[in-house]
Parts: sequence; C-alpha cells; structure tokens
Amino acid sequence: MSVNDRVKVLIEEFNQISDWEDRYKNIIQRGKQLAPMNEDKKVDKNLVKGCQSKVWFHAEMKEGKIYFQGDSDAAIVKGIVALLLTIYSESSPDDILNTKPDFLDEIGLKEHLSMSRANGLSSMLKQISLYAIVFKSQS
Repeated sequence: MSVNDRVKVLIEEFNQISDWEDRYKNIIQRGKQLAPMNEDKKVDKNLVKGCQSKVWFHAEMKEGKIYFQGDSDAAIVKGIVALLLTIYSESSPDDILNTKPDFLDEIGLKEHLSMSRANGLSSMLKQISLYAIVFKSQS
C-alpha cells in the first residue's frame, strides 16, 4: 500500500469517529497495538529531541524502503508514534519527504493537542524527515 493510500485510509477511519474522546481512545489503542521496540534500541541516540515525554525512533533501510520502530513512555504519545509509523514506515525516502503531514490537520489532531504535545509532534516529524534525508543521501 502506498503512503497516499495509507493517508486516505487513516482520514476515512477518523472521519467515521465524530467524538474527540473516541478519537483519543483510537490513538491510545494504536499505541497499545504498536509492535514492541527492542530495549537495545531505546538508547540516547534514538531519543527524539524536543519531546516532553520520552520518544524513541529507530530506522533501517531495506530494499529502498525505510522501516521504523518507535516507542514512548506516555500512552497518548505512543499512539501518535504508532499513527506516524502507520503512514511513514515501509516507504521510500522520497515518498516520506513528499508526504506532507497535512493529514494530521485533516483528522483534527493538531488542534486537539496541547502546545507541548504539538511541539513534540513537530519534533517527531522532523526526525522522520531527517532519517529519510540521510537514507536518501546514502542510496
């Protein structure tokens, strides 16, 4: 499935949930379903700078696609990590760099985050883009 297809599915899913409390529950549930990140990947070099909670991202390039692992010590943030990985993992560096995070506005997430969580979200997006830039430069 392409990045654009994953974005469309996510937007359709969130459009079916009208209440923001239920949307938060959906995000938290995504975090609970996130594949566990190996403890050896939860190191300082994988910590996302600029997040109030602890957030780790690890990325590997395989056959032209970037595969992300992620985790957080906060339930809602872990859900946001899962949401971002749903969109960006298993994508080429170009697809990642060309997929603007407009879908976060379309599902209404940005407007329902506190300032500190919104800043953390921006830091996570920046980290994903940096991985894509580095992997693109190596290929």
